[in-house]
Amino acid sequence: MTDPPVEQKERTLVGVSFGDAFRAQEFLTAATRLAANQRLKLLDAVFVSKDDSGHTTVRETVDPTPGRSALSGALWAGLFGLILGGPVGWAIGAGVGAGTGAVAAKVIDHGVSDEWVGWFRDTVQAGTTTLVLLVEDLDRDALVAELKRFAGATLVYANLDPDWLDRIREALSR
Repeated sequence: MTDPPVEQKERTLVGVSFGDAFRAQEFLTAATRLAANQRLKLLDAVFVSKDDSGHTTVRETVDPTPGRSALSGALWAGLFGLILGGPVGWAIGAGVGAGTGAVAAKVIDHGVSDEWVGWFRDTVQAGTTTLVLLVEDLDRDALVAELKRFAGATLVYANLDPDWLDRIREALSR
């Protein structure tokens, strides 16, 4: 007997560039409101900024950092070790958990892939911030309507068909 096919939800990646980080943050707030109204499911958001001298910074909202994951791994494995082996079990569990958590954070990518983050890092223009959204269950009409409030922003990338790309560009040009 075979397992039923797993339904793969369509993921949409959208990158929009803004003249400043505050406007990009405002668009993330708008996307969060769309998610709260069930117009999309927000999986990840990444801010990619480049200052006038060309220095790029990336701020991811989903992917865990090695330090945070190490601390969490140490806490949980240490607690488990304490229950099983007392103080010595706690010390061993905390050490193993910290190492495992840090490695897992480096290997596992829950949101926008590192390759795409690198692509946006290379693409972002100096003096701008690009907000990259990874979403599922996207109501495209709702996204276009929301983007009309962000005239002057630039569509950097979206894995949508050409008709929708034209509609987004038109919304941003108003």
